[in-house]
Amino acid sequence: MTGALDVATAVLLVIGGLFCVVGGIGLHRFSDFYQRTHAASVTDTAGAGLMLLGLMFQGGVSMVTLKLILVLTFLLFTSPAIAHALVKAAHGHGLALELEVSDEETGPGPGDSGPAAGGE
Repeated sequence: MTGALDVATAVLLVIGGLFCVVGGIGLHRFSDFYQRTHAASVTDTAGAGLMLLGLMFQGGVSMVTLKLILVLTFLLFTSPAIAHALVKAAHGHGLALELEVSDEETGPGPGDSGPAAGGE
């Protein structure tokens, strides 16, 4: 039984660590503030949550597991709320969303007329 718990713990810790590493790569690769915030908040919640779950398996039924449950509950409630408040504050202070793509990057649309669309 302890072998199965050790394997489950190792799997959860490795997957949680991979989530955190992917979040770090996302923070480095994404150019927009909003994309970086998304990468940080999602991977923080998922990565830390999986790691805490793996540690709960090792803790067994004890006071340590109860404390880990409280930390996980606090993390699951606060991390998305903090990310939402951060993005809302940035948007409220005028940080623009980068949603529009120029016509040069996409080409003409179905309703456009021009040489590329077959119009004159």
